Amino acid sequence: MTADAPSSPVRALVLGGGGLAGIAWEVGVLVGLAEAGVNLSLADRVVGTSAGSVVGALLTTGVDLAAVHEEHLNGRSADTTGRPAALDMEALGAEIAAAMSGARDAGEMRARLGTWALSAETPPESERRAVIDVRLPVKEWPATDLRISAVDAETGELAVFTRDARVTLVDAVAASCAVPGVWPPMTAGRRRYMDGGVASVVHVARADDDGFEIRGPADRVLVVAPLDPPAGGPFRSVAQEIEHRQEQHPDTDAVAIVADEESVAAFGTNVLDPSTMPASARAGRAQGRAAADEVARRWV
Repeated sequence: MTADAPSSPVRALVLGGGGLAGIAWEVGVLVGLAEAGVNLSLADRVVGTSAGSVVGALLTTGVDLAAVHEEHLNGRSADTTGRPAALDMEALGAEIAAAMSGARDAGEMRARLGTWALSAETPPESERRAVIDVRLPVKEWPATDLRISAVDAETGELAVFTRDARVTLVDAVAASCAVPGVWPPMTAGRRRYMDGGVASVVHVARADDDGFEIRGPADRVLVVAPLDPPAGGPFRSVAQEIEHRQEQHPDTDAVAIVADEESVAAFGTNVLDPSTMPASARAGRAQGRAAADEVARRWV
């Protein structure tokens, strides 16, 4: 390539949180896009939060997503055969509200929530890590720039794990999926971390951090988000995340696939319930197919 030849655009894929329903839905979206000719393995960067960390790890380590999707549809995966976790959204919302009350900033709010998470009665870390270990067929960090978000349970600081972080891939994903009050804050390195969704359901800004061989912001960003916080709440909505990002990088483009009404209905009232996975997988695949033309036009 000559010095004057145009460089290829930097593409970033951002995968949001959403529990077991979100995992099945996101895999379905990616499979639907692939069936329509959109190859997401082209992504130069992949940012994963909670459920998105699982799907991001599967994608970047070369796992056959079509086969995973079939397992979700047919209830044959380890996730679809387990018992639902007791996710009490009202209780979690109350703890978030209590943590926000009087907090000087978001970091202090997250630290307060972490104090509660560290003291909550949950299964042991070893049991939870074993679940994540089974969920990831490939345990090694990929060559692709995979970025996994989590929150330090003591300080409230955001952590972004990469292959340079001296943390195993299984530990990084386990940390990112540690829903406060449901699962224990997980040890990664020498610290304990809770769900990356405590800071943001979709960490869109992490698509633009410098890292690895590529510097500067992504030219094109695709956000896949099963959950979309309401505007005006404690977390930015997906649209607000993208708007904030575009203000910083107006010469780039971002497109989002957010769960539609049919998909949200498939999720039910507990996204940690394995029984939601088949319907969520079908709904995600349909949305992926429906969004393929726009994604191909704006992201590929």
